[in-house]
Amino acid sequence: MASVLVVEDDQFVRSALIRQLTEASHTVRSVGTALEALREVAHFRFDVVVLDLGLPDLDGSEALKMLRGITDVPVIIATARDDEAEIVRLLHAGADDYLVKPFSVDHLSARMAAVLRRARAGAGEAPPSRAIRVGGLTVDPLRRQAELDGTPLDLTRREFDLLAFLAGRPGVVVPRKELLAEVWQQSYGDDQTIDVHLSWLRRKLGETAARPRYLHTLRGVGVKLEPPREAEPVPGRPSEPQP
Repeated sequence: MASVLVVEDDQFVRSALIRQLTEASHTVRSVGTALEALREVAHFRFDVVVLDLGLPDLDGSEALKMLRGITDVPVIIATARDDEAEIVRLLHAGADDYLVKPFSVDHLSARMAAVLRRARAGAGEAPPSRAIRVGGLTVDPLRRQAELDGTPLDLTRREFDLLAFLAGRPGVVVPRKELLAEVWQQSYGDDQTIDVHLSWLRRKLGETAARPRYLHTLRGVGVKLEPPREAEPVPGRPSEPQP
């Protein structure tokens, strides 16, 4: 099935996860500290990392940043913290998903399956060979780079995936369920995840939900990306004479 690294300092929780994931036919290695986790991913190949935040040597959020510096392995955060701002920060820092303790192993297995589908689908799909241009926005799926008016955009992996998917369908309203299925590889999920990533993208594109330029949300329908409209004449102002 999958090769899993469990990073958990609570021996009882750790043993239960190892036993139940092994019974589900996964190959499991486990460590109790952040530094051990970094050594593991540097020497072994894993399909997914389950990362606890309350580690004894280093906070899990810092460990996540360090992991992202050396690997793009999918990371599922396992945390007792249910603060929304903290969850958003972790997603922005590179987490692929999160679970709030306590959770069942069945729930963890379902989240793992979704994360692994996303990773495998992304690895198996052949990206378009040409860059996509929408207005002043250029998205290059092959090089995984995006520019706005010639300026490179600093995007996270999920931000880029979302932008590239929408840019490949300019002017088309994409339902949220389709975004979850195609970008997150999930058949269900929380709309908040989409909203958070759209908010980050808007900020980097120099727009807001109230004053959109490229990203337009149709309440209850979906999201579309299209080039900015040309400035419309101000009512009452005479038009420029035609040459």
